[in-house]
Amino acid sequence: QVQLVESGGGLVQPGGSLRLSCVASGFSVSNPDMAWYRQAPGKKREWVATIGKEGATYYPVLVKGRFTISRDNAENTLYLQMNSLKLEDAASYYCARLGAQNSWGQGTQVTVSS
Repeated sequence: QVQLVESGGGLVQPGGSLRLSCVASGFSVSNPDMAWYRQAPGKKREWVATIGKEGATYYPVLVKGRFTISRDNAENTLYLQMNSLKLEDAASYYCARLGAQNSWGQGTQVTVSS
C-alpha cells in the first residue's frame, strides 16, 4: 500500500528556512517522478517542485533559486529545502508520487509570519 507522510512544517519568519520531509512506504522514491505541491486557503493546488527518476529537478519561477527538492533513497524519503521564505509561501505542502494516478500525502502546514 502506497503511503506518503509529510513533516517539517511550522512557523517561520520571512527570510527564514524550513526543510520538509516526506517518508514513503509501499514503493521506492527512486523509481517514479516525485513532486511537491502546495495549497493556500481559497487557492488552487500549486506545483512547487519535481524530481525525475534520473535526478533532474524542475521548479516554477516562483520558487526557483529558493527551494530545492531532493531524495534519500536509503531512507526512502523526499525532501524540500525552502530558503528565503516569503509571506506568500504560506500553505499546506503535499508530496506526491506522480503517475497515471497520483498518490498524495496528508500535507504539512507552513506558516510564514513576522
